[in-house]
Amino acid sequence: MQLSPQITFRGMKTSDAIEAHIRDRIDELDRFHQGIMSCRVVVDCGHRHHRKGRIYHLSIDIKIPGHEIAVKRDPPEHRAHEDINVAIRDAFDAARRQIEDVVRRGRGQTKAHEAPEQGVVARLFPDQGYGFIVASDGEEIYMHRNSVLDGAFDRLSAGDGVRFYARPGEGEKGPLASTVELIGKHHPSPQRP
Repeated sequence: MQLSPQITFRGMKTSDAIEAHIRDRIDELDRFHQGIMSCRVVVDCGHRHHRKGRIYHLSIDIKIPGHEIAVKRDPPEHRAHEDINVAIRDAFDAARRQIEDVVRRGRGQTKAHEAPEQGVVARLFPDQGYGFIVASDGEEIYMHRNSVLDGAFDRLSAGDGVRFYARPGEGEKGPLASTVELIGKHHPSPQRP
């Protein structure tokens, strides 16, 4: 790295242990991509919430030739980020993914995007703002109101066909559907003799 990394703490005392952990993660990125020119990390410990502890917010700015990588981990409802180590891990993992994308584009490779899955709405709990989709392989996938495109959650009913991306193990209730798109009522194909 051309410039020495900068680490800033806001809303909390400087911690040698946390700073050492961040420097280790910066060194890992530097070994992965030796073209890193500078790295600046800001660790911000927000105000204590009445139902939660303090949530840690991280910002990472990395400069590599021709690119600037910016990561901001600012999850207001993410209870896992009450643990500074989890917040650091998530932020640096996101930075590494962005660097990998830059390297891939530089090589002329593009990331293959997976096609959305199709499924059928199995159950809805409109008052609670969630429901479940049955994927083509029979697995039940949790769906939140905010994951449904175009505000279509209120138009959904059991049996409707949807397209979605599944994220294994991300939701509180198992795999989580994201970017859910209504494609119409599910009509099984008639059996032909």
